[in-house]
Amino acid sequence: MSELWGILGRPFLDLEPHVDLALLAELDDEICAGLAEVDVGYTGGSLKSMGVAAPWVLDDPYEDLGWVIERMSRAEREKLVSMADDPTAFEPGRLMEYRFGDETDHPLSQRQVRWLEYRYGVYFPWKVVYHLLENFRWEDNHSGRGKEWDPEALRHFPKTVAFIQSLPFTEIGRCLIFGLLPNDHATVHRDSEPGQSVGVAQCINICPRGDKRFFLIDPDGETQTFVDSRVYWFNDMDYHGVEPDPYFRYSIRVDGKLDPKFVSRVGREVRAR
Repeated sequence: MSELWGILGRPFLDLEPHVDLALLAELDDEICAGLAEVDVGYTGGSLKSMGVAAPWVLDDPYEDLGWVIERMSRAEREKLVSMADDPTAFEPGRLMEYRFGDETDHPLSQRQVRWLEYRYGVYFPWKVVYHLLENFRWEDNHSGRGKEWDPEALRHFPKTVAFIQSLPFTEIGRCLIFGLLPNDHATVHRDSEPGQSVGVAQCINICPRGDKRFFLIDPDGETQTFVDSRVYWFNDMDYHGVEPDPYFRYSIRVDGKLDPKFVSRVGREVRAR
């Protein structure tokens, strides 16, 4: 465990004993049908330029949208802005100052995403992303204040929402489906910087099929630890990624504040093993 931050001395916590696993097959059926009905987005194309990607992936051949946009001429920036949902929101005199993409004031439109992918080869690891409960900034991932379940999500994913509401959270700040298309991989990255928080970010991850080869890896990129649980909590200060496979894979991530009684119970169980 010296190589990973982990949780309570474990690489990750297996939470399968704390949920009704019999429901996962039903959720899988509902999610696959629901994703065919709703509009999904892309994400993850700027992990390198955001400074959260593992050092050993920075020189791989997969283009980062932040670096591509930094290299753009004014004419290219004008074309990018013309594909925004609201091009009038941009001041012509500040065109070269704007930042685009995840965790910025200017999320990419679907047209911008496709253009960056087709024209510049930008790699978006997750091309099937759907928010059941939306967050607006990374900083508010764990706060449920002022947030409501998307009506569309309630319509297409009612069993999934009910299952998530049954989880031991006192509040939920974000809930989304992360999907990878065949042969895509998730860029190795970490969500939180070690040492910047006194506690481990509280999240529960659900992979109904158990077929997403999600792994944790040490800071030198040498030792992989695959998560073999369908319901788990991992420390997002650890570098993590997903291996490529020739089929679609997905998981649900739920961020929020776990019930302190649940956290204490899990801690006692881990220490008793």
